[in-house]
Amino acid sequence: MANAKSMTIIVTKGTLDWAYPPFILATTAAAMDVQVNMFFTFYGLGLLKKELDLSVTTLGNSAMEMPMMGGHMKMPNMMGMIPGMTGLTTMMMKDMIKKKGVASIEDLREAAILSDVNMIACQMTMDLFDYDRANMLDSIEYGGAATWLENALKSDINLYI
Repeated sequence: MANAKSMTIIVTKGTLDWAYPPFILATTAAAMDVQVNMFFTFYGLGLLKKELDLSVTTLGNSAMEMPMMGGHMKMPNMMGMIPGMTGLTTMMMKDMIKKKGVASIEDLREAAILSDVNMIACQMTMDLFDYDRANMLDSIEYGGAATWLENALKSDINLYI
């Protein structure tokens, strides 16, 4: 029996740590027969590029804790200002993801495509950031706020991430 529910997700952030929630929620909902529409705008739009180079930083992320030496170390916010720290924290996060067997964003994206999750790239943001469609995934749709609203007004669940 199909679940007649639907969900929209507005994706506004494009860092490694912020890429996981929308894709995990979308693929989980799709597996539960929820019709999912994701609208990628501003920095979230980068998650639809064919080639991803995602990073994570301590700057502005005071809740960031990393497992170290049998405990958890809070990463000081000001560490993000030190040259090379974004690369280091990104490497640490990617290593932890790999060690724990967590799916990559590329894998989650592919799962979303295979699960018929509708991914919409914000055309205004494409124009604003001078993105070339040739660099974007082939399976996405392009639209604006009205496209998202058409889906959101009919949806049971609307999320902003």
